[in-house]
Amino acid sequence: MSAGQGRGPVPWHLLPENSSIGSHGQLVIAGCDTLDLAAEFGTPVFAYDEEHLRARCREAVASFGSRAVYATKAFLCTAMARLVYEEGMGLDVATGGELHVALAAGVPGERLTMHGNNKSVHELELAIDAGVGHIVVDSFDELDRLERLTATASGDRVQILLRVTPGVEAHTHEFIATGQDDSKFGFTVSTGVAARAVERAGAIAGLDLVGFHAHIGSQVFRAESFAEALAVVGDFAQPFGLPELVIGGGLGVAYVEGEEAPAISQWSKILLDAASAAGITASLGIEPGRSIAAAAAVTIYTIGTIKELSGIRTYVAVDGGMSDNPRPVLYGSGYEAFLPREVAAARPRAARVVGKHCESGDLLVREAHVPADVTVGDLLATPVTGAYGHSMGSNYNKVLRPPVVFCRDGDARLVVRRETYDDLLSTDLGFSG
Repeated sequence: MSAGQGRGPVPWHLLPENSSIGSHGQLVIAGCDTLDLAAEFGTPVFAYDEEHLRARCREAVASFGSRAVYATKAFLCTAMARLVYEEGMGLDVATGGELHVALAAGVPGERLTMHGNNKSVHELELAIDAGVGHIVVDSFDELDRLERLTATASGDRVQILLRVTPGVEAHTHEFIATGQDDSKFGFTVSTGVAARAVERAGAIAGLDLVGFHAHIGSQVFRAESFAEALAVVGDFAQPFGLPELVIGGGLGVAYVEGEEAPAISQWSKILLDAASAAGITASLGIEPGRSIAAAAAVTIYTIGTIKELSGIRTYVAVDGGMSDNPRPVLYGSGYEAFLPREVAAARPRAARVVGKHCESGDLLVREAHVPADVTVGDLLATPVTGAYGHSMGSNYNKVLRPPVVFCRDGDARLVVRRETYDDLLSTDLGFSG
């Protein structure tokens, strides 16, 4: 049953793992009353179940050890970086900014992997100076830059992986599919470009090519796609005898009623079985992001307007929108909605949940259902917002970015404060004419 058809309570499996129902029917996350969270921190607010995050990290590490690397683009702040590192995962960073945050959290450089399809010279310098464990090389231009940077370096050779595109079409939105031949990422296997990249990398004295990397896309449910990619990359990599092979991330998660996704442990088994069947002897690595963070959080809003358009639809407007969750606008992503004050309530009333931005397309849940007694001033929440909400947020209309709260054992810890109006001016130099 797709989002918008479900009229019962919000599906419990979409809520953070340590959720419960309070004495008055309200949602409690890891011992923290969501109504109290809204009162203390205001709305919108991202509320994370910290132990949920830690459990997903441990699940990945159980199968892949230190080769389990968290994709920070899903959600990153210093508290998250530190949590992931404490649980034994490495971190992948794709920009100088993500690198800076990870280092500020105390993550050692050797536990970082530097990604990016267009790394600047400065970003490569930062990565080399930080001693990152791997740089994932994405183009011949990048190899040229690294050759120049390492020609005068006096330290150890820089370990690199080559990102290859296996030509596997992932069953996902075109904007988050990355493994097909027509992609801005990597060296294509089928055209022979990847083989030429191996030769080029091997001729650079300052680089140590240790393996290959592939990533077929994001929000992928079809496990066979990962096995197909692994077979292609494994077949390509085997003659070179390099010790490492990373299959990336992209495991899908359930966002709406009726969706189901493999657990990280199930996904890991599929990958390890496929590697064994293909005779791959290289150390296998993964880079989950969404599957670590997404289901760990809900976003809590306050309803400011309910607009009934007779014979058309009901609009429920909240105090956030595309600035804290652009996924519905970018990808047409579906979500559920519910009222935290009565999490187990039936939701018979059809509505479209929208934000406060000056865009008709500013919507959060296109076809939502909410309780019949929903009213202005109610709190409304959307689950499964722990990935690609905060990290993709913006200040459009000069809206302030929401705070982030980690909940654990009844303690609500503010890890990212809400922005202030003064923050909006912090980089604004004004005009002096």
